[in-house]
Amino acid sequence: MRDYSNHASNRADDRDVAITDIRTCVVEGNFEWNLIEIETDVGVTGIGEAYRGGGVPEIVEYTKRFLIGENPLDVERLFRRIVQEMSGHGGTTGKVVTAASGIEIALWDAAGKILDLPVYQLLGGKFRDEVRIYCDCHAGEAYAVDDGFTEYADAEAYSPEAYAREARRVADMGFTALKFDLDMEMDNDPDPYNGRLTNDAIEHKREVVAAVREELGSGTDLAFDCHWDYTVESAKRLANELEAYDLMWLEDLVPPENIEAQKEVTRATRTPVATGENRFRVHELSGLLYDHGVDVITPDPTTVGGLAETMRIADRAEENYIPLSPHNVCSPVGTMACVHLGAAIPNFDVLEYHALEVDWWDDLVQRTEPLIQDGYIEVPESPGIGIELDRDVVAEHTLGDGSGFE
Repeated sequence: MRDYSNHASNRADDRDVAITDIRTCVVEGNFEWNLIEIETDVGVTGIGEAYRGGGVPEIVEYTKRFLIGENPLDVERLFRRIVQEMSGHGGTTGKVVTAASGIEIALWDAAGKILDLPVYQLLGGKFRDEVRIYCDCHAGEAYAVDDGFTEYADAEAYSPEAYAREARRVADMGFTALKFDLDMEMDNDPDPYNGRLTNDAIEHKREVVAAVREELGSGTDLAFDCHWDYTVESAKRLANELEAYDLMWLEDLVPPENIEAQKEVTRATRTPVATGENRFRVHELSGLLYDHGVDVITPDPTTVGGLAETMRIADRAEENYIPLSPHNVCSPVGTMACVHLGAAIPNFDVLEYHALEVDWWDDLVQRTEPLIQDGYIEVPESPGIGIELDRDVVAEHTLGDGSGFE
């Protein structure tokens, strides 16, 4: 078995650093945000975030068995060590990679603070000073999730007028790119299992898209998300119906397991097609990129393997002239990690923001101004990812006993 423990220990004294503790905390926002702290023996604490959901804190706790005492500056080696040490636990994909992603981000933050450099500089440098944000919106009260299952609202929440009103409200906040969910309860009629769309369902979706486009005009970028719901033929019919509205992209039309089905949909329409958020590591996305089975690739850095792994995906996308727009439903921690990624990637496009309804989102970090200004986030010049948590706010919103990281 490959051994990724520390065999290359010759380094300057000021970089001879060790991990002393790893802690996790689940914050209840609109999703359950898995936050991670890495303590070092030089008084530096790195913060990171892994994708939402259960099981991650337990996996992070397990990694303490072999990460305590390691040098946090060896970010990519330690990511590989996690995957290797836990390969027998399904460690090449799934929740192990998700947990490793959050640890990797915390390691980058710690490394930046130790070396007194922003993370984008460690990733190779800066292409842009600010990152454009697209806001994930919901018409009316149309969105609620309980343990991964969508609870639909009343039918009027899905009217074209409701979408248009919300689009105007969010655009007036300064966002120049918006995304709405386009999957609806009516998609399950007459059969909730087979993924086929009726003519009426497709026409209703067309009317929704038309209403939003008419409200905002051609100067706002629009994307719509379908959450892997449809058969190939329904996906193609829907995408073709929406070609006239010049979308930024139509996202996750078919279930993610079958790449050949995804390629079939992408090649059948002029509407740009996006996918990638629930794939793991570069290996699961390379086929889509090299075969042009996607127009916009949307990996989630807190799922796919962290910042360095996302850069490997971005490299393959750039080879094929495909833009990368990270999926992001994170707290400010994961979001700011993605901002550094966006600064360092030439083919980066826009970054998702999915917490409009969380009025204390900005309060999680120690700053006086909102992170998002007129639809952009400025790339920080301070060391690490450039933010520090307000631990009192973290504790206030911690899942369970409210103890935060303590």
